[in-house]
Amino acid sequence: MTSVNLRSAELESQNDRDGFRSRSTRVGERLDARKIGGTLYELDEGEQTFPYHYHHGVEEWLLVVDGVPSVRTPAGEQRLRAGDLVCFPVGRRGAHVVRGPGRFLLLSANREPSIAVYPDSEKLGTRPGAGAREDLLNFRRGDAVDYWEGE
Repeated sequence: MTSVNLRSAELESQNDRDGFRSRSTRVGERLDARKIGGTLYELDEGEQTFPYHYHHGVEEWLLVVDGVPSVRTPAGEQRLRAGDLVCFPVGRRGAHVVRGPGRFLLLSANREPSIAVYPDSEKLGTRPGAGAREDLLNFRRGDAVDYWEGE
């Protein structure tokens, strides 16, 4: 049986985008998981994982391992601490963004294709297959066309 220690796991990936600097490792893959994905993140003060968003068809859970990250949801902003577990339900009620400082695990169902909505920037994103970041397709919601367009 493979195990991962969330407190001491090496964080293999880095995002260096201003405001979104993070270190992470995909623990689901390390555990050879198929149905549930998990990524361990570490953020410095003020940095965040992703823009404010919610998912259609994918519920996410966040478990704080260390630090005091804050979470913005439709209910407002809340500071969390080590041991706290929160759920971001499917749809608008599950909109969220996580800001550091802290180390935390994000868990979600591995579902593809996946749809995410970014309310602050009025974008819609989809991951059509394989799960690679380069497969992400993003659209501005204002560019929407009628269902019958082109038919």
